Amino acid sequence: MLLHGFSGTHRAWDGVNAHLDGERYLPLALDLPGHGEASAEPHPITFPGCVAYVLARAPARFTLCGYSMGGRVALHVALAAPQQITRLVLIACRPGIEDERERAERRRADEALARELETGPFEQFVQRWRSQQLFAGEPPEAAARARADQLRNRPYALAAVLRGIGVGQMEPLWQRLDELRMPVTVVVGRRDRRFQRIGRRMVQRLPRAALCVVDGGHGLPLENPAAVAAVLERAP
Repeated sequence: MLLHGFSGTHRAWDGVNAHLDGERYLPLALDLPGHGEASAEPHPITFPGCVAYVLARAPARFTLCGYSMGGRVALHVALAAPQQITRLVLIACRPGIEDERERAERRRADEALARELETGPFEQFVQRWRSQQLFAGEPPEAAARARADQLRNRPYALAAVLRGIGVGQMEPLWQRLDELRMPVTVVVGRRDRRFQRIGRRMVQRLPRAALCVVDGGHGLPLENPAAVAAVLERAP
C-alpha cells in the first residue's frame, strides 16, 4: 500500500509502480482523504479517520509505504494495526514536531496556507509550494509531474487537510517509535540534508530499522521512482 504526500494523489506512484515486478507485487496506491478522488471524504479530516480509511481498503497483511505526509499517516496506521504490517517504508517522513512553540508556529503557517487555498488562484498556490527550499534542485521533469499531480486536487479539500492533519496539528510520535517491531526502512534523498538528520534519529529509536539514502531530493517518488521501487523490492 502506497500513501502519497500533501497535495499529491495516487498518481504520484505511477513511476514507482512501473518499476515494480508485476508478477511479484500488487501495488495499491490510494488517494488519501482530501485528495484526488477522495476530495469529498467527510470533513474534518483527522488522523484516526485516515487510519480507518486506509485499513478499510487494506488486505489482511501488507507492506506499507508512505511519503512525507503519507509517511505520517503510515506511522499512525502501523501503530494502530501493527499485526497487519509486514514491513514499513517511510520516505522523507517526520514523526511530528516535538517543540510546542514550533508546532504552534507551524499551525499558524498552515492556517495561512489554508486561507490562501480558499481565496486565491490555485495555480498560484501550487507555484509557491513548488518554490520552497525543500524542493531546491528538483529536476524540471519531476517538478512538472509534481505540479500536474497537485492540480488534480481541489483547493478547499487541501485546506481541510492542512487544518486536520498538517504537521502542526499532529501530536509527535517520537516517543512511540519503539512500539514498531516490524522491519522499517527510512528512505531519504541525498540532497535532502534536513530529512537525513531526521531519518538518522528515527533509525536510532526504531527497534528494527535501516536508513537508506538514495540519489535525489525530497520528492523521491517522482524524482527517482526506480530507486524507491528498488527499496520496496529489497528484502528487509
